[in-house]
Amino acid sequence: MTPVQVFLYGFALLIVFGWYLFTDSDRVKRNLGTLLTLAMLVLCAQAAWPPWEKIQLGLDLKGGTSFLIRLVSEPVEVTDAQGQKKIEQRKITKDMVDQAVEVIRKRVDALGTSEPVITPSGEDRILVQIPGLDPARIAETREQLQKVAKLEFRKVHTQSSAILSGSVPPDPAYTALPHVEIDAKPREKDEPERQIIVRKKVDLEGKHVVRAGVSFEAKGWLVHINFDDEGKKIFGALTTEVFNDHSALAIILDGKVISAPGVNDGPILAGSCEISGGNIDEKGARNLASALENPLQTPVKIEEQRSASASLGADAINSGVLSGKIGLALVVVCVLLYYRFSGVLANIALAANVVVLFGAMAMFGTVLTLPGIAGIILTLGMAVDANVLIYERLREELADGKALRPAVVGAFEKAFSAIFDSNFTTLITASILFWKSSGPVKGFAVALTMGIIASLFTALIVTRNLFDWSLKAGILTRVKMANLIKATRFNFLGWRRPAIAISLSVIAASIGMFGIRGEKNLGVDFKGGDRTVFTTSGARPTDDAVRKAIDELKIGEAAVQTERSANKEFITVRSGSETSQKVVDHLQKSFPEAGFAADQRDHVGPLVGKELLNNSLMALGLGMVGILIFVTIRFEFSFALGALVALLHDVIITAGVFAFIGREFSMVIVGAILTIGGYSVNDTIVVFDRIREGIRSGRKGSVMEIMNRSINETLSRTILTGGVTLLTTCALFFFGGPVLADFALVILIGVLVGTYSSVFVASPIVLWWSRRGGQDLRKELERAEQAEAAA
Repeated sequence: MTPVQVFLYGFALLIVFGWYLFTDSDRVKRNLGTLLTLAMLVLCAQAAWPPWEKIQLGLDLKGGTSFLIRLVSEPVEVTDAQGQKKIEQRKITKDMVDQAVEVIRKRVDALGTSEPVITPSGEDRILVQIPGLDPARIAETREQLQKVAKLEFRKVHTQSSAILSGSVPPDPAYTALPHVEIDAKPREKDEPERQIIVRKKVDLEGKHVVRAGVSFEAKGWLVHINFDDEGKKIFGALTTEVFNDHSALAIILDGKVISAPGVNDGPILAGSCEISGGNIDEKGARNLASALENPLQTPVKIEEQRSASASLGADAINSGVLSGKIGLALVVVCVLLYYRFSGVLANIALAANVVVLFGAMAMFGTVLTLPGIAGIILTLGMAVDANVLIYERLREELADGKALRPAVVGAFEKAFSAIFDSNFTTLITASILFWKSSGPVKGFAVALTMGIIASLFTALIVTRNLFDWSLKAGILTRVKMANLIKATRFNFLGWRRPAIAISLSVIAASIGMFGIRGEKNLGVDFKGGDRTVFTTSGARPTDDAVRKAIDELKIGEAAVQTERSANKEFITVRSGSETSQKVVDHLQKSFPEAGFAADQRDHVGPLVGKELLNNSLMALGLGMVGILIFVTIRFEFSFALGALVALLHDVIITAGVFAFIGREFSMVIVGAILTIGGYSVNDTIVVFDRIREGIRSGRKGSVMEIMNRSINETLSRTILTGGVTLLTTCALFFFGGPVLADFALVILIGVLVGTYSSVFVASPIVLWWSRRGGQDLRKELERAEQAEAAA
C-alpha cells in the first residue's frame, strides 16, 4: 500500500474506533469491534508479511559497522568590538554538518558499500551505518571517514631553495611547509624533513574542486582534478602568474605539499589539472581522488564505533527467536491451564497482539535490534497483565452473584482505569528512553512502546469482542478458572516498619557496593574504551592464558570474560581506547591454533561515554518527574510520592544487586533499569487503583484496614502477572545470548523487587504521608472526586 492509502485506511479506522467508543448499543459495539479488529489485523498482516523481508534489522542482527563522527571545533582568530584580536573556538553550524554529511556520503559510496545510512545526530555529530562491511575493511573505512583532506593551491616562491639555505632573507608573505612528493622515495630515518617555501595566503581553496578521478596511462596512475567555474577563473589567473614568474604551483593536502609542478606549457585555462607520480599505486590514487573530490573542511573525530559480524548477528537472531518461542509457549500454556476457555480467548488476543506489533513495526519502518527483540519478548509477559486484571475482576463480579453478561461488562469497566494508568506510566518511561537514548536502546524503546499500545488494543477491544460473540453464540455459558491463590487477609501494613527497615538496609548496602566498585561498575559505553568479542574455531585457550597474552602488549588494564549463548561461546575483551586492533593481531599471533575471529568490536570515546552517562541519569530523572506529575493528576500527591519512593527503591536495589555480582553497566542495562522503573510503577498503580476504589466506595473501616483489604484483593493479580513476566524473562535469560542474558537478569531482579515494593514500600508511604498533620486520605480523595464531578 502507498503512504496515501495507508493514511486513508488509518483515518477510516479512527472513525470506526470513535463510533465504537461512543455507541451504547451492544449489537453495534459488537459489530464495530469485529470490523475494527479484522481491519486492523488485515492491515498489519499485509504490512508485515513476510516478516523476514518487511522488518528492517539493525546492524547488531544483520552484521555491519556504525560510526558516530563528531565535527571538531577549531580555534579561529576574531576581532571584537574594540578592535582587539583574540582566539575563539569556531562554532559548529548546521551548514558545516550538512557539508560533512555530503562529503562522507560520497566517500562511503566510493568504497562500494551497499545501503549505507548517513544522518546528522545532534548538533555536531553524524551517524554512519554500513551494513555488511567486511571486518578487514573497517580500518580503511575509518581512515577515509575522518580524513580532513584540506586541499589548497598556493604559489611557490621563485627563490625557495635560496631562502631555505639562508642565502636569501625570508619573505614575510611566504612560509615554509613540509614537502612530501607522492612520487618521492620514503625519507630515511636521519634525513631532515624536506621543505618548500609557499605563499602564506591561500590562492585557491579545495572547495572549488568538483571532480577528481583516476586513470592509468603510460606514466602510471594519474589523479585528474576539475574545478567549478569560479575555480577555473582563479586557477587560470594563478597558473598565469606562476608561468610568468617561472615559479611552481604547490598542491597542499592537510598542510603538506604533495606536489609542486611547474607550469611549463603556458597558463592552464581549461579548469583542470592532473597529479602523477611513479610510486603512486591504484589504491593510493583512488584514496587521494576520493579525498580531493570531497574536501572535508571541518576536522572530524570518530567518537564511537560498533561492529558485528553477520555470523554473530545470525546467532543473536536465532537466540532471540528461540527465547521468544519458549517464552510465548510458556505464557500460552499457563494462561490456558489457569483460565480455561477464557484463557483460549486471551491467547487469541495475544496472537493478535503479535500481528499488530509486527505490522506497526513494518509500517513505521522500525529497525529491529537485539534489545528490540528483548522488548518484544518482555511485552508478551506484560500483555497478559491486562487480561489478568480483567479476569480477576470477572471472578469478583461472579462471586458477588452477578449474571455472566453483566459480570463481563462490569469486569471490563472496572479494570479499565487500572489498565490505562499502569500502561501509561510505562509509556512515559519508554518515551523518555527513546528521547534520550541512542542506537540499539532506542530500538528497544520503540518495540516496548508499540508493544504496550498493541496490548491495550487487544485487551480492551479484541478480548472484549471475543467475549461478546461467545456470549451471543451461546458458546460461553459459565466461566471456570483455577483459583490457586485463595482470598487472603494478611496484615501487610502491620509489617511496614520491619519491611521499611529491611529496605533501607538493602538500599544502603546497594549504594555501598556501587561506591566500592567505583568505575568498575561502568562498561565501555560510559567510561570509554574498546570492547572486542571473539569466537574461536579451534582449541580455545583459557581466560588466564588470554589475559597473560594481552598483558604482554602493555596497554594497561584489560578485562577478559567468557560469555555463552544457547549454542555459542564467546570471549569478551575490554581494553583501553584504540587498542582493539592490537589485541586482535596479538591474540591471532599468540594462539594460531585457536582460530580467533573478532565478531564484534565496540569503540566509545570518553566524551561520548560521559554524555551517555549524563543522558541516562537525565532520562531516569525525567522519568521520575513525568510519573510524579501523572500519578498526582490521576490520584493524589500521597500516591505519587509512594510510587516515586518505590521506583527509587527498585532502581537502587536492582542496580546494587547487579553491581554485587560483578557485572558492568551498559546502555542496554540502563534501558533495562528504566524498564524496571516503568514495571514497578505499573504494578504499584494497580494496587493504588484498588485502594482508591475501596476508599471512594464508602467501605467501612479505617484507611489502613481498607488499604490492607485492597492489597489482599490484588494479591492474586500481582503474583500471576509477576509469574508470567518471570516466565518470559527466564526464557530470555537462559536462551537469549550473553547481551540479552544481562538484560533479562536485571528484569528478573527488578520484577521480584518491584512486586515486594508495591506492597511493603509504596502503600506504607501513602499511609504515612496521608496521616501527616492530622490529614486524612479519605477526605483528600472525596475532595478530588468532587472537583472532578464539578469539572
